[in-house]
Amino acid sequence: MTLAEAGRKGGEKVKKERGLEFYAEIGRKGGRRVAKEHGPSFYAEIGRKGGEARRATPEGGARKKEHDADEADVEDEQG
Repeated sequence: MTLAEAGRKGGEKVKKERGLEFYAEIGRKGGRRVAKEHGPSFYAEIGRKGGEARRATPEGGARKKEHDADEADVEDEQG
């Protein structure tokens, strides 16, 4: 089992046990904590960065690193 599969399996179990509202609540808590610690200027800065590429792909586009890791797991599974 890959790390991605284990995470997906655990996430599905939590969703089944606690429901989708659980994820919404922890997201709200996290957002409030970040806002309290960093303030409005932090959100303004990440908002400006929202359209910037994180890193280039061979095709010339941009991708988030986490997406690349999940994709590698899928390629390993497909053999």
